[in-house]
Amino acid sequence: MISQSITCPGFSASWVNAWLAAVGATVLDSRIRLHWTEGPTPVAVLSANNAHPVTLLASSWPQRSELEGLPIAENWNGAGRLCRKVQVEDFAKRVAAARSHPDSWTLSSTMTDLSIAKNGEVAHARFDPAGPGTTKWLHHRLLKVHELANGDSEERLMQSIENTAPRIANFGLGFDNSRIGSLADGTANFVDPLIEVLAFYGLSLLPVRGRGQVGNTNSVQRGWLRWPTGEGRGTRRTFVWPAWHNPLDHNGIDALLDAWAKSFGNSSWKRNWQLLGVHAGWRCVPFVPRGTSDTTRGFGSVPL
Repeated sequence: MISQSITCPGFSASWVNAWLAAVGATVLDSRIRLHWTEGPTPVAVLSANNAHPVTLLASSWPQRSELEGLPIAENWNGAGRLCRKVQVEDFAKRVAAARSHPDSWTLSSTMTDLSIAKNGEVAHARFDPAGPGTTKWLHHRLLKVHELANGDSEERLMQSIENTAPRIANFGLGFDNSRIGSLADGTANFVDPLIEVLAFYGLSLLPVRGRGQVGNTNSVQRGWLRWPTGEGRGTRRTFVWPAWHNPLDHNGIDALLDAWAKSFGNSSWKRNWQLLGVHAGWRCVPFVPRGTSDTTRGFGSVPL
């Protein structure tokens, strides 16, 4: 077998959306493997046997009809209706109908009925944030960025990989800090829609759970750990993610993330990185609103 690889300067490990996008590439095509360069700014390296990873990714790019048929869609096979506010009965009906569907993760990585508000609504994952006005909910945002992405073109994929793709005015999925424009941009958001689509598929490795309590909407998504605020005010949940040496497919990444989370359970957690093949890590930091009426949300990063 001949392994072919490509280094992706546009997929910086410290950028949470790009990290999710690189992971998402391995989900879209199981033949693709992922590892990260070393140095101060690690970037993704995609590889595959007997084929170029970009060719594989273009051939596996989802069509509009596939996305419209995801179990997370508003209306799906007559199994209830899903929108931003989802009643537990509708969610349970949808889960039961989609249990054997290969994309049932679109439900389990965005919502959970193990955390239900007093009004009967299920809780959303932290990577399924609310958005203002016409941005509606995550599936609608996915369809919008997919329409702009043109990811079945190898030339277009290379633009994102090489970090030369122009950003487009769009809300995106809603959790990328870098999409937020300056004050001079007004309310505009700018995203690389191709990275947004790939990032959505990266969510498949990040299921969300709850404590099984009505009235407790504190959902817990994989990778979100308790972390000191640094302000003497206890802890808050923050997403942590690693960069690793060894080329891994999505199953390997899945296993690594489990071991990575467990490594934080003792004071020598950084010493465990070498055993896991991890050479860098980051945690997310939330966007600081510009005022009490600012509903903007997003996640940046700081190195561990």
